[in-house]
Amino acid sequence: MPDQIIHAQPALEFIPPALNPLILWGCQKLLPAWLPLRTTITDIQADNVAELVELFHQFQEGKIRFLLAFRHPNTDDPYCLGYLAWQLVPQVAREKGIRLKYPTHFHFIYDRGIPLWAGEQIGWLYSQLGGTPIQRGKIDRLGLRSARELFVDGKLPIAAAPEGATNGHNELVSPLEPGIAQLGFWCAEDLLKAGRSEQVLIVPIGIQYSYVEEPWDAVDKLLSQLETECGLPAFESSSESLENPNSEIQSSFYRRLIRIGGHLLAMMEEFYSQFYHRKLPQTSGSEELSTRLYALLDVALQVAEEYFNLPPKGSLIDRCRRLEQAGWDRIYREDIKDFETLSLLERGLADRIAEEANLRMWHMRLAESFVAVTGQYVKEKPTVERFAETALLLRDVMTRIQGGNPFGRPKLGKQRVQMTVGEPISVTDRWDAYKSSRRSAVAGLTKDLQTALESMIF
Repeated sequence: MPDQIIHAQPALEFIPPALNPLILWGCQKLLPAWLPLRTTITDIQADNVAELVELFHQFQEGKIRFLLAFRHPNTDDPYCLGYLAWQLVPQVAREKGIRLKYPTHFHFIYDRGIPLWAGEQIGWLYSQLGGTPIQRGKIDRLGLRSARELFVDGKLPIAAAPEGATNGHNELVSPLEPGIAQLGFWCAEDLLKAGRSEQVLIVPIGIQYSYVEEPWDAVDKLLSQLETECGLPAFESSSESLENPNSEIQSSFYRRLIRIGGHLLAMMEEFYSQFYHRKLPQTSGSEELSTRLYALLDVALQVAEEYFNLPPKGSLIDRCRRLEQAGWDRIYREDIKDFETLSLLERGLADRIAEEANLRMWHMRLAESFVAVTGQYVKEKPTVERFAETALLLRDVMTRIQGGNPFGRPKLGKQRVQMTVGEPISVTDRWDAYKSSRRSAVAGLTKDLQTALESMIF
C-alpha cells in the first residue's frame, strides 16, 4: 500500500479470475529469461516432482481435487511455483511417459492488497493468470466464494500460501492460518453434496533459497549501512577475514546485529514512551531482546487499535490483519456509493478520515515488518543466509520508519532455489472427524500441514 494516502477512495472492487490462455502462454515462455534478469535466482531444482506429475494426471482424469500449499519466505516464490508447474512438471512427465494435457497450471489465491502497492497492472495480470483475491482482515464472502468454487469446479488445481504472507525466513515457518484447511473441508463437503467421488488433497510445497556464493561482503556492507542510519560508530572488519569467515567473524557479525537491533529497540521504546505515553521495559542485553521486542510490537499495535476502537485480540498477525482491514474500511469507502454526489465539505471530511487512517496504519506496518524478527534465529545457526535474512528484515523496518519503500530491497547475491513436493495430505480421509468437530478437524489439519512444511527445511 502506498505510504502517502490523503484522499478517500471508492470501495475495493473484487477482481474476478479471468484465465487468459494467451497471457499464460506468454508468461510461460518469458519466465526462464525473466528469472535471471529481474531476480537473483540462477537455478531452481525440485525433489519428488514425479509425485506432482501423478497428481496432475489424476486431476485431469477427474479422480482428485488438490491444493498446492506452498511456503512463502520470499516475494519471488510465485516465480518458483510457476517454474515448477510450467517447466519441471512437463519435463518429468515426458521422462516418465505420462501425457498431461496443456496447461499444467493452477489457480491461486492472493492478497487483495498486493495491487495496492504493486500497481493495478499486477491485479490485471493475476486475474489473467487465473488468480482470485482475498481480503485477509475480514470475512470476505465474495473472495471466499470464488476460491471455494475454483477448488471444486476449476479446470485447474489451486494454490495458496498457508502462512498468509512472506516472513523473510527460509528456515522458519510462521504459524499457519486455518483458511487452507477450511477450504479443503468445504471442497470435500461440496463434492459430497454434488454426488461426486473425487478425493480432496492438500499438497505441501517447500521452497528454500540459498546463496550460490556466500555474500559475506554484501552482508557486511548492509550492516555498515544500517549502523550509519542508526548513528552508530563504524565497525571495523577485515576484508581478508570476510573471504574466509570463521567462528570469530560470525561472532562479530552477530554482535553487530544485536547492537543494531538493540539500538533500534531502544529508540522505538523511547518513541512510544515519550510521544504515546506507553510504559515499556528499559532493560538491555541480548537475552532480553525477544521480550522487549514483543512488548514493543504489542504497544505499537495498541496505539493503532485504540484509534480504530479494536480489541487487542489474538496473535500479533491476527491483530495486524484486523487493523489493516479497519484502515481499508476508512480509506476505501463502501458506505459512499457515489463520490460525485458529495459536497466539498463532505469530501474534505472523508479525505481527513482516510489520511488519518493511513497514518495510524503505519504502526501496524511497523509491527508487521518486525514480527518475524527473532534474537535466536541467527544465534542457533549462524549461516550467511540467516545473517542476510535478519539484516534485510532490520533494513525493512528502518526503511519504513524513514518513510521509504521497503519493497526495494538490495540484492546481496545470486541464489539457487530448492523446492520439495511433500506427501499429499488427504482431506477426504478426515471428513468423519470434521463432521464430529469442525474446529478440531480444521486445527488438526492445519497442525499436520505445519509439521509437513517444517519437515522440508534442510
